[in-house]
Order: sequence, then C-alpha cells, then structure tokens
Amino acid sequence: MDCIIQVFPDEYHLQTLETLLGACPQLQPTVDIKTVLSRLMDRLSNYAVSSADVLPEFLQVEAFAKLSNAIGKVIDAQVDMPIVGAISLYVSLLTFTLRVHPDRLDYVDQVLGACVKKLSSAPKLEDSRATKQVVALLSAPLDKYNDIVTALTLSNYPRVMDHLDDGTNKVMAMVIIQSIMKNSTCISTAEKVEVLFELIKGLIKDLDGAAQDELDEEDFKEEQNSVARLIHMLYNDDSEEMLKIICTVRKHIMTGGPKRLPFTVPPLVFSALRLVRQLQNQDGDVAGEEEPATPKKIFQLLNQTIETLLSVPSPEMALRLYLQCAEAANDCDLEPVAYEFFTQAFMLYEEEIADSKAQVTAIHLIIGTLQRISVFGVENRDTLTHKATGYSARLLKKPDQCRAVYACSHLFWVDDQDGIKDGERVLLCLKRALRIANAAQQMANVARGSSGPVVLFVEILNKYLYFFEKGNTQITASAIQSLIELITSEMQSESTTLDPAANAFFASTKRYIEFQKKKGGAMGEKYDPINV
Repeated sequence: MDCIIQVFPDEYHLQTLETLLGACPQLQPTVDIKTVLSRLMDRLSNYAVSSADVLPEFLQVEAFAKLSNAIGKVIDAQVDMPIVGAISLYVSLLTFTLRVHPDRLDYVDQVLGACVKKLSSAPKLEDSRATKQVVALLSAPLDKYNDIVTALTLSNYPRVMDHLDDGTNKVMAMVIIQSIMKNSTCISTAEKVEVLFELIKGLIKDLDGAAQDELDEEDFKEEQNSVARLIHMLYNDDSEEMLKIICTVRKHIMTGGPKRLPFTVPPLVFSALRLVRQLQNQDGDVAGEEEPATPKKIFQLLNQTIETLLSVPSPEMALRLYLQCAEAANDCDLEPVAYEFFTQAFMLYEEEIADSKAQVTAIHLIIGTLQRISVFGVENRDTLTHKATGYSARLLKKPDQCRAVYACSHLFWVDDQDGIKDGERVLLCLKRALRIANAAQQMANVARGSSGPVVLFVEILNKYLYFFEKGNTQITASAIQSLIELITSEMQSESTTLDPAANAFFASTKRYIEFQKKKGGAMGEKYDPINV
C-alpha cells in the first residue's frame, strides 16, 4: 500500500481514489492502516496547495466525501483499533480538509461530528496519547482560521471538548483564550459569548467531581487572569447588544464560586462602566426600544454584582468598585445613585473592614472620591463629609488620624468654578489635625521619653501653604509664621528624635517660601510677611 501511494503521481491517485480506498477495509487487521491513509491525505493536500488549478479536480471526484467514507469504514472494520488510532485518522482528515477546502466549515464540522461519535462509544478518555490527539484536533481550526469566531460556529466543537478530562479541558480553554488575545479578536454578540463561555467553562466554574485541593495557586491565578483579560475583549458598539453581553458574562461568572469572583468581577464592572460612559455621551432616549440600556439599569446590575464580593469575603475590593461606580454616577448626574453607592461604601467600611491598615487606605479612597464628586446637593454632601471626617478622627493610630483629618480639609474646598469653598471649615480641619499631631507628640513623650518626629507638623504646614495660595482668607500669614516657629523650636528641643526625612522636608518647604517671596508679583506680596 505504501509503495503504491509513494510511487504513483498525485493526479493518478485522485482519479483512482475509489479503488485505492476500497482496498483499505480488506487489508489484514495487523496492517498499520492509519499511517497508510495519513500519507495518502498528506500527499493529496500538498498537491491541492501546490496550485489553484487542481482544486476543481478534487471537487469533481468528491475527494472529501470518499476519504471520510473510507475512514468511517476502516474504523468500523477494525473493531479493536485503539481509540488513539481512530482519532489520529480524524486529525489527518481534518488537516486535509482545512488545507483543501478551508471555506467549507460544514466539512470541518462533519469531521468533528464523526469524532464525537467515536469518542462517545468509549468511556472518558484515559489514554494520554489520545488526549493529545484530541487537543491537536481542536487546535487545528484555531490555527487555520486565526479567528475563534469561526470555531464558535462549529456545532460539534463543544461536544468534542466535553470528552476531555478536566485538566485538558482547562488547557484547551487557555489555548482558546490565547488565540483570542493573539489575534485581538473582538467577540461582539451575546450568542457568541454564550458559546464561548460554554467552551471555557472549565475555567469559569468547578466542573463536577473535580478535586479542589490539587489546584496550583499560581496556575489558578494565571487562568483567572486570562478570563479577566478575555472579558475586556467582548465588545459591541451597540449599547443594547453590549448590555446583553454583560448580562451573559455575569450569568456565567456568578457560578464561579468565591475563589474566582475577586478576579472576574472587577473586569465585568469596568466593562459595564465603559458602557455607562458611552451612554452618558449619547443623550436622549432611543426611540422605539421597549427597554433601552440606560445608565440607571446598568447601575442596578452593578450593585447586585459587587454585592457578591461580600460572600467571598473581599470587602476592600468591593469598596473600591463602589467608589468607581459612584464616580461614574456623578458623571451621569444621577445624585441618588451616587449617594447609594457611597452609602454602600460607608457600610462596608463600618462592618467589614477591621484591619487598621486597610481602614487607612479605605478612608483616603473615600475622601479622594468624595472630593471629586460634584453632583451632591448641600444636604447629601454634608452628611457624607460629616461621616468621612468622623471616621478619620476615629482611626487607631494618632499619625493616621492626623493625616486623614487634614486630607478632609479638601472636602470643604473644591478648586473649580462652582466648587464649594468653605474657608472656616478648612481651618477647623487643619486646627484639629494640629491638635492630634500635638497629642501624638505628647504620647510619644510619655511612652518613649522622647517626642516623635515633627514630620506631621511639616505636612500640616504644607496644607496651610496650599490653602493660603488658593486664596482662603481664613489662613493668615501670621498663622503660617507661628507654625514655622513651632516646628523650628520642636526640632531644636532635646527630646525630639532626629528624622533626616522630616528635616529635609522642612528645609525644602522653607526654600519654597523663599522662592515665592523672591518671585514677586501678587503671590510674592502675599508671602512677604512670612519670615523663615
């Protein structure tokens, strides 16, 4: 058989294909038929690729149908052929199809279908060689079309994947995601997203009966980060369809269990926020739509989505996402929505975040976000700033308290046209911060016999200078002068611990004041009364 295949010319094989293939099932069972057939298909596909003129010949003799038929007969005739042999025959046939008839997706699907039939006759794949062949079979269309969207239209593709064991299923899912990344494929309809998530379900949720403990942390993170990247690749300009995609993704990732959510929820939230930003630019309702995608509707969805992180529990992540949503709601002029997100963030802060370091980070995030939000009316804004200043003063360590309290001073002075400018409250915050810094010094004195570094005073001095320049009339040159003198005397006292960083900070602050005085102009005049 081998001699015949090697010796006769290609076109000869094409015309006598039926005779040649007819002989295959009649061979002795010990003949290595898959090698024979693979070589025949290799020769034919090389011939097909060699020039475009020979393709009509292939169609004329119906090469694909004959080969497919013959392979089916051979596999049926050789009952005890190992499954790896059968699958490698299908791999050869698929390679042949992809090279000769790349446009005929129905052929590709037919090969996969035949493979499913063969696989379903056997129990789960145990043989590692056979598994490798199945992976080769599934990777071939991806390599050929460089476009997962094509593979998503093959109805038998997911069926073949179902026959893989869980480990290989994950490997294959990673191959699919890498293919999408490599070709920056954009998947743009909810149906395709549905099919895709069915394919990669090994990464999305725990498959039935999979052992939990043998998961390698590193691999798990790598897999989940790939899923997170994938979520950003699902995109459609049409807001209706995009909302459908977001709902589809949400449906799938919510089944992922607490370990996966911290990886998969943030990209979903940001994907939805991107849609909100788009909608905020297109004003006016879409006519004729029964339920258009509105920012309000998306925010409701986001609220439910972020809540799931609390079951993980991952409160810090949830807090950050709530604040992001509040900012987006602010840009859409939705005051009640933004207020709701802030309420959620404060509740999280109260109930879930107990670690003192995490509290410091969280309160600074809250202050920073609140400072940028302009949508609140007087009442709502007062309630929230009051909350923020209250929490700041209740942090555990005095220096943290001091820093959070002087950060709050920015909540009363927003530097744009219609921003709030409440000089008195700013001064109150700064004075309060000074009191706390004093208390911190005294505590250090009592506890260690030496007072702590003066760096807090220097930081407060810098805030004083900031508001002084911004034109806050409550902050006077004399107040700044007395603060400078206080710092100088503190630095010279015996009990102060030396802190080179604080000294350098103070020195550069003094240099800055000198620089402003020399510069002249209105600012120079303001700074004139201050002596360094």
